[in-house]
Amino acid sequence: MLTSPFIRTTLLLACGAALAAPAQARIVCKDDYQVVQGNHISTPYCADNYLARVAREYGVRVSDATIRNNPNKKREVCRFIGHDIRVADNCHSETSSGRRSR
Repeated sequence: MLTSPFIRTTLLLACGAALAAPAQARIVCKDDYQVVQGNHISTPYCADNYLARVAREYGVRVSDATIRNNPNKKREVCRFIGHDIRVADNCHSETSSGRRSR
């Protein structure tokens, strides 16, 4: 039997530590820039999220993850809204005027 308060306290602390969730790192974006230690850095992750957000403003039903993971959907969205100055840099290589000649 566990009658000792020390043993009970130790077991409770061990169980609590085992159940505690680890801290999750979270990417913070401000428009199409990632905020890292107070600085704004251009990253593809945040640029794609911003593209999805602007597309939703135009009525396109698309998630951030879809834009990041589906290049064809990104091209389609860029053809539709690539003229918008907010996403012009992100869509530069996807629009007809930004395509590289082969």
